[in-house]
Amino acid sequence: MDRQVSKSEVPSYEIVEEKIKEIDGSIIVLRIFYIFMQIVYKFQLIKNDKLCTVEIPRKLLEGLNNTNASFDDELTRILDTSIQHSDCWNKI
Repeated sequence: MDRQVSKSEVPSYEIVEEKIKEIDGSIIVLRIFYIFMQIVYKFQLIKNDKLCTVEIPRKLLEGLNNTNASFDDELTRILDTSIQHSDCWNKI
């Protein structure tokens, strides 16, 4: 089973949360899991009565603190693609 983590354990959590709010201010980060075998953080997002899961590589989150804009662009692409794709959202 994947280990649930707190937002304080997630590198650059504030940046991810800010980008999610920019896409849609009604989305809430419900839970975050760390998947050790894949070295990714799995964000479970909720909007109204629907749930969406977005996986973000740990290296990308760690790289957001650098001045390299490519990390920021990649995060934006992942979030945009996942959140705006209707298949991501499942009724709970």
